[in-house]
Amino acid sequence: MITCIITYDIEPWGRDAFVDYARAWGEAIPAAGADLIGYFAPHEGSATTAYGIYDIADLAAYEAYRARLKADPIARRNFEFAQTERFIRREDRLFVTRVDR
Repeated sequence: MITCIITYDIEPWGRDAFVDYARAWGEAIPAAGADLIGYFAPHEGSATTAYGIYDIADLAAYEAYRARLKADPIARRNFEFAQTERFIRREDRLFVTRVDR
């Protein structure tokens, strides 16, 4: 199992748009085959850093998941929403493996 941590750099005025964006992924990501842990919007401190976190079996499963996501109508609308509204300045993906205690 690997965990994907997406770090978003969002516009300071973009929190509400990011929340709408995150809610749409709440439906699309599980439907495409990943186990969504959650999306996290700025609350206090930095107003520009947000996160999306999900688990997936391995990198091969990730590639299949990405293909399903590209074909999903909710995901396509969400990608278009982000491009139109321009509230995401940058996003980075980090893949990690959980180390149990």
